[in-house]
Amino acid sequence: MTPLLDAPLAIVDLETTGAHPAHDRVTEIAVLEVEHGELAGEWSTLVNPQTAIPAAIQALTGITNDMVAGAPTFAQLAGALHERLAGRVFVAHNVRFDYGFLCREFERTGIRFQARTLCTVKLSRRLYPEHARHNLDSVMARHHLACDARHRALGDARVVWRFLQAAAREHGSDAVATAARQLARQTTLPACIDRAVVDAIPEAPGVYLFHGEGGALLYVGKSVALRSRVLQHFADDLRSSREMQLAREVRSIEWQRTAGELGALLREAELVKTLAPVFNRRLQRPRELCGFALEGETLQLLQAGDLAADQVTRLHGLFRSRRAALEALRGLADEHGLCLQALGFEPAARDHGACFRHQIQRCAGVCAGRESAAAHRARVAAAVARLKSIAWPYRGPIGVVEQDPQRESAEVHVVHQWSWLGCARSASEIPELLCAGRRRGFDLDQYRILARHLAKGRARIVNL
Repeated sequence: MTPLLDAPLAIVDLETTGAHPAHDRVTEIAVLEVEHGELAGEWSTLVNPQTAIPAAIQALTGITNDMVAGAPTFAQLAGALHERLAGRVFVAHNVRFDYGFLCREFERTGIRFQARTLCTVKLSRRLYPEHARHNLDSVMARHHLACDARHRALGDARVVWRFLQAAAREHGSDAVATAARQLARQTTLPACIDRAVVDAIPEAPGVYLFHGEGGALLYVGKSVALRSRVLQHFADDLRSSREMQLAREVRSIEWQRTAGELGALLREAELVKTLAPVFNRRLQRPRELCGFALEGETLQLLQAGDLAADQVTRLHGLFRSRRAALEALRGLADEHGLCLQALGFEPAARDHGACFRHQIQRCAGVCAGRESAAAHRARVAAAVARLKSIAWPYRGPIGVVEQDPQRESAEVHVVHQWSWLGCARSASEIPELLCAGRRRGFDLDQYRILARHLAKGRARIVNL
């Protein structure tokens, strides 16, 4: 088989305790060494993750806590593994996962690991665009590849090697090598960006800021693996004109590390709203965020931006625009026979009689005297109650603790009424955040980020 690239390959597969390199750990590593187009060696080992393997992961991989109890830790393997991978192109199926995990594990031991990468998922898409699926099971079925042990590191790494051989037989070694070279090009940084600056960025959670000419802020992003994500912006295979324009305009890079993914998400949302970077479209402040408030007999549509956070949490539904809110209300009105004229959301009929919706049998007729105002109010209350409430489920402010396993430290995200008041790194900072943050308004993106995180049920929460 013709060598794919101008350097030897390391086909790598990992098994881990979960999907998040920020807090999950490696349980098994396999490396296949390929030189001059031929398999030159195989190496694999179990790894003691120094944490429990979830039952679902044990069932998937067959790797149990007992099996790894006597295995070496990653720190014990790091030096020899780094030498084994040195000078080789890092090849994996979904390379971002395996490469990101190894970079994070190396970072924990104080070793900086960098390599050119080749993703065989992307290679499969390039060579077989007529197929919709390119996960390892689909590749095995398509090429009739056997696996010695699925979801074990060595078995899966051998499948990747067999795929490369099968692709070479079907397309020819030269065609596969050409596709691989296109996908494995090294990142080319802009001339004004010092490589040492990028190398200094940790492979850890956080946010990064791209500045343009004169220091203008171009873009804010976040990642659980900062350095790898920043480098992706300068890859040679960028496709959209917007990505290429951003890469051309960057003049300096700034970064802020966080304890974990939650901190990175919240910090990104805050920076985008307060600094309004040119290239960020998501997370910009919605100008018309609104919801319904049922006060006594009156239904009102209120702008969330005009309300304090504790008032917003009493709203029914939350919509990015007045138009979206009114469409939702019309749907409820149709379903429950409500009168939009009586509610004040449609103009009154000229003769102050029945509304048009009653004439087409969509309104039960409070406007025509067909039902009492009390009965109509009761149905309005029942209908609006079906809109999702965002009531704060805690008695007061809370702290969401996020541990940084690399630095053996923690951050406490101070949260009240779904508003992120800030991040405390010591107990003395919490009262100041509570005092200053109570004046903050409601933020829909913060709400969604926090609600998703807390819904997982794994967050460590302290009452403040």
